[in-house]
Amino acid sequence: MYSFTLSHTDGAARRGTIATAHGTIETPVFMPVGTQGAVKAMTARDLADVGASIILGNTYHLHLRPGDDLIARRGGLHRFAGWERPILTDSGGYQVFSLAHRRKMSEAGVEFRSHLDGSRRLLTPESAVDIQLNLGSDIAMVLDECPALPAPRALLEESVHLTARWARRCREHFLARRASAEPDRGGVNALNQAQFGIVQGGTEPDLRAMSAALTLEIGFEGYAIGGLSVGETSDTMYKVIEETAPHLPAAQPRYLMGVGTPLDLIEGVARGIDMFDCVMPTRNARNGQLFTRQGTLNIKNARHAEDDGPVDETCGCYTCRHFSRAYLRHLFIAGEMTGGTLNTVHNLFFYLDTMRRVREAIAFGTFEKFRQEFRQTFLSRLLTS
Repeated sequence: MYSFTLSHTDGAARRGTIATAHGTIETPVFMPVGTQGAVKAMTARDLADVGASIILGNTYHLHLRPGDDLIARRGGLHRFAGWERPILTDSGGYQVFSLAHRRKMSEAGVEFRSHLDGSRRLLTPESAVDIQLNLGSDIAMVLDECPALPAPRALLEESVHLTARWARRCREHFLARRASAEPDRGGVNALNQAQFGIVQGGTEPDLRAMSAALTLEIGFEGYAIGGLSVGETSDTMYKVIEETAPHLPAAQPRYLMGVGTPLDLIEGVARGIDMFDCVMPTRNARNGQLFTRQGTLNIKNARHAEDDGPVDETCGCYTCRHFSRAYLRHLFIAGEMTGGTLNTVHNLFFYLDTMRRVREAIAFGTFEKFRQEFRQTFLSRLLTS
């Protein structure tokens, strides 16, 4: 059921399609983040309207509440959340490692205390696979260690090897579940799910290359670059992507985890990345920061109090077609939930429409021209007031 087809290239930029049991995804693609089975401030209908073809679910949070077993009994995450299109789930590793004082790592996995009730839990490579099968996602991620940066080289190298050992256990358990081909309670089975490996290694080029080689040796349906956008500069991140992506197979999707700004997406595509996710468009929307083709706009600023124009004259989203900056500012200042929804509709539409324009540019062989124009406009015409 799962497949990836590469249809166009333009320099290192790639355009393709990912086929899944719940529909086709055109790449490069941005995936809105639905942490607890919902993209904040959005309904499934809203997400479809802004053009989302796939969303991301958070394994850690859904495992703790309401529980992956409960979701499986409800028919899986697609049915539970009312979302009929593809879903990617992370392994929960990043959230567990961010708990710091609440977790203890070993070869077996990660023991941690729930941030909800303090109960002791153990996340292993095998349980990460089982949880994601219960959720019934179309693409599942392996459990990896995501060390905080900056980190000593010895720690990064140890992390690369642990991540590889865990990845092998994830794959072996996943393939065993696939071989059994027994339908899970969610009405899905491992035959309908793809599994992606994750490359770590911090900002060290040779460790990234080592991690890629170890992960490719195991063999997955796709590969992700993890451990970035954690405090390093944009230039450093771009350099790591540029050095790492060529080590990943051209015939399979490349996913840059947790990135980033609109410009980060463009620069990632320029370096051969196919898939992105980030909370930025939704989080910033709730804080009153809106993305436009001319840069960013802070809707809370007083200059918008009597502005009858839309957020972006060139935008075709529902928010820009129906509401003024003055109204959106009023909603934000008044603390109305509708303001968060309308802002999120706009920001996600902007991200997804930008990726649509990227795909078109790649198909027409004009991506580099698009990239330079986008970079110049987005950086030089920031709306700061």
